[in-house]
Amino acid sequence: MLTIPIEQRKRMTTISKQWWQELRAKMPVVGKWAYFDHAAVAPLPKPAVDAIHNWVDDAASNGDANWWQWKKNVNRLRKLGAELIGAKTDEIAIVRNTTEGVTIVAEGIPWQEGENIVTPEGEFPTNLFPWKNLERRGVEVRVVPTENERVDLKAIELACDSRTRLITVSWVGFASGYRNDLAALTEIAHRNGAHIFVDAIQGLGAFPLDVRQIPLDYLAADGHKWMLGPEGAGFLYVKKEHLENLYPLGIGWNSPRVSGDFRSSEMDLRNIAARYEGGSYNMCGIAALAKSLELLLSYGVENVAKRLLEVTGNLIQKLRKAGATIVSCEEGRHRSGIVACSHPKIDPDSFRNFCLKRGVVANARIGRLRLSPHAYTDEDDIARVIDCINSASQAT
Repeated sequence: MLTIPIEQRKRMTTISKQWWQELRAKMPVVGKWAYFDHAAVAPLPKPAVDAIHNWVDDAASNGDANWWQWKKNVNRLRKLGAELIGAKTDEIAIVRNTTEGVTIVAEGIPWQEGENIVTPEGEFPTNLFPWKNLERRGVEVRVVPTENERVDLKAIELACDSRTRLITVSWVGFASGYRNDLAALTEIAHRNGAHIFVDAIQGLGAFPLDVRQIPLDYLAADGHKWMLGPEGAGFLYVKKEHLENLYPLGIGWNSPRVSGDFRSSEMDLRNIAARYEGGSYNMCGIAALAKSLELLLSYGVENVAKRLLEVTGNLIQKLRKAGATIVSCEEGRHRSGIVACSHPKIDPDSFRNFCLKRGVVANARIGRLRLSPHAYTDEDDIARVIDCINSASQAT
């Protein structure tokens, strides 16, 4: 399937105001579950499921006879990732997960002893431990206090000095869903002579992002959350001008300019981000994620975001009526697809199992309920999760 041009996507999405129902019809999960756990692992849409089945059938029947057809999916996913964030195709590397992307940058920067990294408190371990691991090289990690993941921009800037090399931040916080102002954070980093790295896994696919407008330096995200892909396939963005400044990691047979030329011992690396795709690919996962991204892009991520905020707004209203206290930020530009809340009569850690018995998938993080719907979530799904909350609170 070819990527649908932007203008065509706009025409498609203005034809039907109920486009999200078409998306819902492509989500097999709705036949059994009211699904509110996209912030953990998303269910797969039918096109991605078909891609997996087709690849498995091909691999079982033909071995590697069609390997070069599989490789086309790698190139297609790279182009789709670039389209998703407004990057150049040669600035995108296919990675297995966010951790791999973070590590490529963290270990690739030529750090000098005494330099520092600034990051907000409460980052997911993926965007903390690889940086703290640099302390062995004399790099200081400065953690700026937050409240419910709300980042104080002034505090971030005050933490920076002449030896700050990088600000690293999640686009959307995993616990409360606070969506950071990437434009402001990027400006702070660059004003202080530093770069910015963004863990985008909780935002990509759900909200639009254009690195031509917000000049991020690095970004990484696995596809198994809001992009509706399987685990084990994602991408890393490296701004082209930084490529030669990163020490190359994960180098293998697929890293040279002429990959597959096994006669040559010359390590002439590709001059694009794909140099980090050193070894064999997760061909199955890549084929599936490409289909999921094609699906989301066909509706327009701007439309996904608008619909998702309508869903979470409706959910928040009904949660309040059910006696819940909303922890997530409700200011429009900081809202996301994550709704965190507490209830005086519900134990968050046992609530997941309570819901599973009633056909609802929800979750908890750091002692709070965490509900994460998607654009295809409907009123019946919301009614089912609210019924679980009411039943759980009455059972105590």
